[in-house]
Amino acid sequence: MGKVAFITGASRGIGKACALRLAREGWDIAVAAKSVEENPRIPGTIHSAAEEIAVYGTRVFPVQCNVREVDTVQTAAQAVLEHFGRVDAVINNAGALWWRPMDETPMKRFDLVMEVNARGAYAVTEAFLPAMKAQRGGHVIMMSPPVDLSVVPGHIAYSISKFGMTMIALGLAEEMRPYGIHASALWPKTVIESFATINFGLGEPRFWRKADILADAVLEILNRPDLSNGRALIDEDFLREVGYKDFDRYNCVEGGTPLQLDADVMRVARS
Repeated sequence: MGKVAFITGASRGIGKACALRLAREGWDIAVAAKSVEENPRIPGTIHSAAEEIAVYGTRVFPVQCNVREVDTVQTAAQAVLEHFGRVDAVINNAGALWWRPMDETPMKRFDLVMEVNARGAYAVTEAFLPAMKAQRGGHVIMMSPPVDLSVVPGHIAYSISKFGMTMIALGLAEEMRPYGIHASALWPKTVIESFATINFGLGEPRFWRKADILADAVLEILNRPDLSNGRALIDEDFLREVGYKDFDRYNCVEGGTPLQLDADVMRVARS
């Protein structure tokens, strides 16, 4: 049997790219997301993603999971563990964006980013910890950035939620060390092509990279748990560290110039 990865937000975008990459390497995949019916505004469901992933011949299990609802998280985790018998990687990719200053962030928006990002990632990870402890192994990945205080002004709520995810990864790496469980955070160096990128007006394709770079970074993190454990990593920097040299192949447009994802870029994005 292959190793099993549970990936939230895997019906499209970065989550699906990670699922496809791991499936190519023989991983079995639990496709976890809210979407079970097609939405013309945001295409992709757990079922359509599962069909694409199944092409690689691994076992694929689509499971509905709204990370804001603890009961559905627990139900999804139980279903996956019953189906596969184990979980080797929990990838917390589901995310909510709200790039606005505090006086433009009502409590409902604060609650949204906190519930999806920090709280959702905590709930998903907590649901799988007993199984990983019992099997004495596993790796938790948070799609969250290194703590960088320069991005906080203009994005207070979002920063709290995303840095919270990173804190979970860093703390978990130490807490779970006796059980052989690893944890890492991962973030893109540049703007990545996604529906969020389009909706938030982050430039145009010549400034974007494909989600494949994050998918490759996830694979390398899982292949090198001792190197990646307890670190908040940037995709390009980590891939260079492990020997990658060609990054032009990730450009959405040949000859493009990827835009670095920093505080200035985040401040000009529209919501």
